[in-house]
Formats: sequence, C-alpha cells, structure tokens
Amino acid sequence: MSRLWITGYRSYELGIFKKDDPKKIVIDKVIKDNLSQEIMDGVNWIITGGHLGIEQWSVENAEDLKKTFPDEFQTAVMLPFENFGEQWKDENKLELQKCIQSANFSANVSNEKYQSPMQLKAYQKFMLSHTDKALLIYDLDNEGKTKYDYKEIKKYAENHDYNLKMISFDDLQEAANEYENSLKDFPE
Repeated sequence: MSRLWITGYRSYELGIFKKDDPKKIVIDKVIKDNLSQEIMDGVNWIITGGHLGIEQWSVENAEDLKKTFPDEFQTAVMLPFENFGEQWKDENKLELQKCIQSANFSANVSNEKYQSPMQLKAYQKFMLSHTDKALLIYDLDNEGKTKYDYKEIKKYAENHDYNLKMISFDDLQEAANEYENSLKDFPE
C-alpha cells in the first residue's frame, strides 16, 4: 500500500476566490497531472485535509481521476478536530461538506472541538504516520500556513523513509505558460 499526503496553499493565500479563476484552472491541471503520475507509480490512497484551496481541489481532481483509474485508488479527508470549518461562511461550509462526501473515507483526528494548537501538531503526526510520502504545492520563498506542515515533514524525513515532492511558484508559472500556449494552438 502506498499513501500520499497532499497539501498546500489555502485559496485565499493564492488570491483565488472563484472556481473559474484562471489560476485555479492551471493549479487543477498541475494537481491532476501529479496525482495521475502518483497513481501510475502505485499510490492507492490520496489523503488530505479539508482546507479551502489545494486540499479541497485535490479531492475534486482525484474524484475526476476515478474515471481514468476506477479501481486503483481511494481518497480520504482527515480533519484535525471535530468542529473544523465551523466558523466559515455558509458557502465554504457547503464546499467542505461536498469534499467530505465525495471522499471514500473521512474522519476527525481529534474527536474534541478545537482547544489548542496541540491538536494541529497531533494532526501532522497522524498524517505523517499514515502516509508514505507528501506532495506540497508550496514555495519556500512565499510562506503560507503550509510552512508548518513543510517543517514537520522535513523533520520527520530526517529519521524516516519519507519522500517529499514540492511544486513551487516557478513550476506553476511554467504550467501556466504551457496552458496559455496550448490555447494559442487551438484558436476559437
């Protein structure tokens, strides 16, 4: 069994507030391409959290990939604590519920409501101990909340066989350029 933890920027950290934002179109393609490769390389569980942005988009793209790889992998959405997302706007709460419902499995790492940052640390430890590698859409030169996951992954990898693949802003820009060129190849 091979299990992949995928995480990265929150949507607001990327300045993406609408589903049809051109940046999201490019990020979706990057996610889908990377997940496809991971599945072809033997990943059979794609595990993420429920944060708005990369995590929820990963579940959306993984669900779409089930058309291509119908029996080859499953998805899990793991939430750090019981009332995760409770303070969000209704629209975002609905997106979280759709994400959870589309996954093959979902659970809370802590069955308590949010009490302290220690629950987030426990979540990171859970994710590391229940996955074999990680894919981060994160750029070290542009910090965001994913920096905490990055630091824990790097620390964990010092003493464990744990692979980390990162997709930087340069990688995303290259994908955007390729996408733009593909549109020029097929004029309307």
